[in-house]
Amino acid sequence: MSDDEQPEPPHPGPRTPRNWAPRDLTAAPFGPGPATAGGGARGPGGAGKQQRPERTGWRRFVPGWRLVLGLFLLCALLLIGGFLAGYMLVSIPAANAGATAQSNVFLYADGTQLASDGEVNRENVSLAQIPLSVQHAVLAAEDRDFYSERAVDPKAMVRAAWNTLTGKGTQGGSTITQQYVKNYYLGQEQTVTRKVKEFFIAIKLNREETKEDILAGYLNTSYFGRNAYGIQAASQAYYGKDVEKLTTAEGAYLASLLNSPSAYDVIAHPQNKPQALARWNYVLDGMVKKKWLGPAERAATTFPAPGKVKPRAGLGGQRGYIVEAVKDYLTTNKIIDENTLATGGYRITTTIQQDKEDAFVKAVDDKVNSQLSSDRKADRNVRVGGASIDPATGKVLAMYGGVDYTKQYVNNATRRDFQVGSTFKPFVFTSAVVNGSKTQDGRTITPNTVYDGTNKRPVQGWAGRPYAPANEDDASYGLITVRTATDKSVNAVYAQMAVDVGPAKVKQTAIDLGLPADTPDLTATPSIALGPATASVLDMTQAYATLAGHGQHGTYTMVESVTKDGEKTELPSQDSKQAVSREAADTTTSMLQSVVEGGTGTAAQGAGRPAAGKTGTAEQDKAAWFAGYTPDLATVVAVMGADPDTAVQQPLYGALGVPRMNGGGPPAEIWAQYTKDALQGSEAKDFDLELQDGANIPAEPTNPNPFQSPSQQPGSNAGQTQGQDQGQTQGQNGGQTGDGNQGQTQGQNQGQTQGQTQGQTQGGADNGGGQNQGQTQGQTQGQTQGQTQGGAANGGGTDNGGTTGTGTDTGTTAGTGGTTTGVGNRTRGPRGG
Repeated sequence: MSDDEQPEPPHPGPRTPRNWAPRDLTAAPFGPGPATAGGGARGPGGAGKQQRPERTGWRRFVPGWRLVLGLFLLCALLLIGGFLAGYMLVSIPAANAGATAQSNVFLYADGTQLASDGEVNRENVSLAQIPLSVQHAVLAAEDRDFYSERAVDPKAMVRAAWNTLTGKGTQGGSTITQQYVKNYYLGQEQTVTRKVKEFFIAIKLNREETKEDILAGYLNTSYFGRNAYGIQAASQAYYGKDVEKLTTAEGAYLASLLNSPSAYDVIAHPQNKPQALARWNYVLDGMVKKKWLGPAERAATTFPAPGKVKPRAGLGGQRGYIVEAVKDYLTTNKIIDENTLATGGYRITTTIQQDKEDAFVKAVDDKVNSQLSSDRKADRNVRVGGASIDPATGKVLAMYGGVDYTKQYVNNATRRDFQVGSTFKPFVFTSAVVNGSKTQDGRTITPNTVYDGTNKRPVQGWAGRPYAPANEDDASYGLITVRTATDKSVNAVYAQMAVDVGPAKVKQTAIDLGLPADTPDLTATPSIALGPATASVLDMTQAYATLAGHGQHGTYTMVESVTKDGEKTELPSQDSKQAVSREAADTTTSMLQSVVEGGTGTAAQGAGRPAAGKTGTAEQDKAAWFAGYTPDLATVVAVMGADPDTAVQQPLYGALGVPRMNGGGPPAEIWAQYTKDALQGSEAKDFDLELQDGANIPAEPTNPNPFQSPSQQPGSNAGQTQGQDQGQTQGQNGGQTGDGNQGQTQGQNQGQTQGQTQGQTQGGADNGGGQNQGQTQGQTQGQTQGQTQGGAANGGGTDNGGTTGTGTDTGTTAGTGGTTTGVGNRTRGPRGG
């Protein structure tokens, strides 16, 4: 067949149908596979699809890469979702109560710790107060990359978990941020829930607070052992100093304690010192690695042994009394309200000087506490209160509140329930000078003004209820100068003087000097002069400090400064003002000097310094006072009687082995010893006084005694006073010695003799006196007193001059000088000394 010839195509006819089979889904998509029923194959080149061979052996247990990828993606999604959910759901909670609880710290004036209150021993400080070397020591010990790392360290957490699982001990993988979160917001429980919360709170906190704030929070909340929470409490507990004064070596030791406080306390556990030294060296070496400490300084650093474990400065002894008084000062002056103060965290520097406080305690121990005896029933009722103020500044330098705050809660220095007695009398005279007051007959009141000191003499010029106070022991003094009446604490004179001045004016002067206006029983009546008011020891100290300060008065203060978290609280101004004139204050001081030199307060001479003071005794001898001052220190001491079980006031008859408790006894003795010790080493100062006009000029009396006829009056002040005083005194002494007849005879004879002698001497021509006047006055007074005292000694006269009782055969009518029987068995007003 030639090339041009083509075969004839076959004639189309019916085709044979193909035999189709279902697709083998297990065959490989492009590989060789089984043939179809029609003999053909699928796929490229006509090849059929191949099936994947089944896995055998260990391959059957290995997941395919697609499964691994899917699981990884699934876990990633779950983690991301869980993280987002946790971040959204976990919020930063409020701080836990334990982390915010702080104690208030009270300091002496020199900055040494006095006491702390509150259950948690913590005092927060700012980061600026913590030396940089101490901060670096903590970072070297706990988290060297704190400032550069994130809030959490997953690698450290994994490493800590691995070490714990492999038996290398429980390891800490938390950053400082996480530890702070645990301390401040959560708690110390080891649970998964707490760890999860810690994780998310740390992340959030790191975004909201600075690293500096977090580090400060960590240092203030961490536990260092010895019941010390926070770096400041730890510094005090181990080294007895504030954190600002810590050295690098001391800071490194405190940083070491964070890892294991109890194990590394080399005092509590001396056997652990090698481990503690190793940890301390680890901290210092870390500081060198971070270039926070030079190698030379590191080499020169020696281990700083901490101090002995000390009990917490609680409220025992005088501490509790001072703390409560300071709190009361802060709240009553509206410096800090009570609820805010109770939250704690305040650092309060008081005005109390530790050496003076110790001196006060020793004086009370020496003069009272050491003299108490269980054999004397009255001794169980003895209480002592005292306070001391610097007149120049108004600062309270010392306070004695009682034997021990934990045993006797009530502060005897601040309680206002015992009468102040005759320690109030100087305020009456001060008021007289301030107001230029005159007697009923027009004489200016000065130290030399003559008054009638007759026992139970009714006051004149008072429109109210009649008032005729008794003198101490019903002694009758007749005509007497104000100075002598002050020395002897004569009630009759000062009751009349209060009327002459005006009780309302006297009350105002007392308030101006420093007594609170709401002092109980500070009423404007003649009795105000005798001291029924129940001012506190601290109140009276403030008033006497005003006298010592020449009439300048500024509200007393017990606080030098108050800070919290490094910020100062504003305190009220202590600017003083002239409360009373200098002449009034200084003239009062001149009279009170006489009390110490020769009056009822001579025991105060034991201070060995120029001093002024006044004694006082409350009704029924339930309290005895001595209030006095030197030019640079005012102090008041009171010995009080109170049942230790019921707190009911009790008389002090027989207490400390003395029949009567007088202000010139234990109170003045305590005052003298304390003042001597408190001022030891300082130069003694004399009083610089400016007296009122006429203070040294005797005043001419008219007729101050309405019961005395003009013919009985001496011709001069001196003759009158001395003759009367000596006749009265000697007559009284003689009358008290014998029975009724002897009292009358001895009183008359001695009174006549002494009166005549003194009248001639003191009432001579130079003074305008007369021999006969002195003799008459002495004889009259001596005879009267002799009869009175002689009769009283054997049965006594009645209060109003009635006949004597069951004495010997010489019972006489005593007139206004009559006495009653049984001093301790009758109700009396505040007595003189």
